[in-house]
Amino acid sequence: MRIVVTNCNTTQEMTEAIVRGARAAAGPGTTVTGLTPAWGPESAESWLDSYLSAASVLDTLRTYDGPPYDAVVMAGFGEHGREGVRELVDVPVVDITEAAAHLACLLGRRYGVVTTLQRSCGQIEDSLETAGVARNCAAIVGTGLSVLDLGDEERSETAFLAAAERACAAGAEVLVLGCAGMTGLQRVVGEKLGLPVVDGVAAAVKLAESLVGLGLTTSRVGGYAKPPPKRRVWGRPGRR
Repeated sequence: MRIVVTNCNTTQEMTEAIVRGARAAAGPGTTVTGLTPAWGPESAESWLDSYLSAASVLDTLRTYDGPPYDAVVMAGFGEHGREGVRELVDVPVVDITEAAAHLACLLGRRYGVVTTLQRSCGQIEDSLETAGVARNCAAIVGTGLSVLDLGDEERSETAFLAAAERACAAGAEVLVLGCAGMTGLQRVVGEKLGLPVVDGVAAAVKLAESLVGLGLTTSRVGGYAKPPPKRRVWGRPGRR
């Protein structure tokens, strides 16, 4: 089984870190390949970044000419584009935001998301709402760190633990890592917090493997049906 993991930004070092986390979660016989968009934001941390990221990820998959793959994992937490990718490709598409929330709902009544900058919280809330998993979210809390700050592991851990306390105070029984760049942090903070911590990258990989193993992929009835061929009607000779 081959899974393609798409980074939502152009930072190659982050792609490599995400791929390491994905491979650690993957089962025997699963190959993980990382894709880094050739253009777009260096780090996705705003609405504008997110829409640019969505276009760049779609373009990267649309022009992909590598080995065939069996599933796509979208490694951008709260980023746009998952619906477009599901329409574009004929294999299962698992978004880390949606995957982490679904698994968190199996582990506790309410979950909390700990993410990067506070400005990202509204975007994540909208993504969870669209995916139908917002009802069980107790809180979305920012650490105050930018995406590129996550390379400092000690600082990331300290900031995560502080934000986690706020999420737990709001009623979270399970925590979700709210950025693909946080992958691996769950092993460090889980024991200190004494509650489950879900990494979206790992969750998405395991769900992707399950969908492929069950022979399931995106429905083509309704919303994700392939669009009909476009017919040019505007600009025909003689049309005013």
